[in-house]
Amino acid sequence: MAIELTGKVEGSVREHNEATLQAVWDNAFLVLPHEQDPEHVIETTPAAACKECFSDRYPTLMFAHGSSGITTAIREFARFIAQETGWAVVVPDSMQTPNRITYTSPVAKSDYEAVHAMRSVELLYAARRLFEEAWFGGVYAVGGTSEGGVAAARFDSTELPIREKAKLIFSWSCEANYHVEAPRSVLPDDLAVLNVMSLCDKFFSRANSYLDNDSAFGYAREALQHNPNASILLLPQAPHTLLNLPQVHAAAAEILQRVAQ
Repeated sequence: MAIELTGKVEGSVREHNEATLQAVWDNAFLVLPHEQDPEHVIETTPAAACKECFSDRYPTLMFAHGSSGITTAIREFARFIAQETGWAVVVPDSMQTPNRITYTSPVAKSDYEAVHAMRSVELLYAARRLFEEAWFGGVYAVGGTSEGGVAAARFDSTELPIREKAKLIFSWSCEANYHVEAPRSVLPDDLAVLNVMSLCDKFFSRANSYLDNDSAFGYAREALQHNPNASILLLPQAPHTLLNLPQVHAAAAEILQRVAQ
């Protein structure tokens, strides 16, 4: 039975141009390990980062925020990764696009897909820009949470100089449901992948009355079932925003440290 579309769509911009992509990248939240003081990090943006100030280059996690933008939780997670693993983290700021389409769920799948298309373009643009940065060490991974998890799962590095080392997908199940026309994930079986989900996720588990998939598992079971390099972490009572739970920190740090070797 079709779900009732009781949500709301705002904003009219459904495609990026060079100027909007530049703003998304220039204003990204960038966290770098501190070369002199490992207990601290450097927080800046790609536009403000001093290109002559870095003697070290870092593996980099390119992370797509959720529909609420670069929240306190995103910042805390990025700081943890930089401090604990020695990876840089860069979070393109999708909210820099004036009048960009946004939504309150549930809305039509075509509206979600318009957002997903913009988020995917942002990640690909950011990946290309990485190779121009003085702090980038030539190794990268891709991650995302919720709406950003869709972009991370769909990220395709085919046309880039090198492939990502791993994907970290938080609070997105990589399944068919109300949020996508189809999953369209790009998750090769030889790629290290981490999928972290709450078993009671308010959007992507069967706890959601408008999930629109009665057979959903609520995590990336089908997408990753043939991947010996994948890990799935299921948290029975976790909230949708679960980035900073101790179990999630540990799993994220482990996969990044492993693929950086």
